[in-house]
Amino acid sequence: MYTSILVPLDVMEDELSHNALKHAVGLAKLTGATLHLLHVLPISTTIINAYELGYLDLKDKASTIAEERLALMAKEIDLPKDRVSYSIAFGSTRDEIVEATDTVQADLIVIGSHRPNIKTHLLGSNASGIVRYAKTSVLVVR
Repeated sequence: MYTSILVPLDVMEDELSHNALKHAVGLAKLTGATLHLLHVLPISTTIINAYELGYLDLKDKASTIAEERLALMAKEIDLPKDRVSYSIAFGSTRDEIVEATDTVQADLIVIGSHRPNIKTHLLGSNASGIVRYAKTSVLVVR
């Protein structure tokens, strides 16, 4: 049914990541799919300003922490290691996830989402943007 599952994770949101991973791993076991974990570091004004001021270590520190956490998550997944990979991207969360879907040839995206609140209603959420723009199926886990 599925051959490649993309699992976008926020490495700073343990509960959200855990719920999405639990579902993705279950589906991968049932279907024999590979899992690709992805964390997107947004390019914010802070990072742009830091670059201009020469603080390259700000980006490096964030990506190092994200990579360490992704590696730990990948290591703990109960699947053969050749069926689990991970990467970090920089940019718009929605756009990077949609692009990664093509890169890893994912036929399913499994993403965690908070319960809707006034903030997500007014500003939107990453999950809703992905559902709207993805070219493949999306499972939103709460």
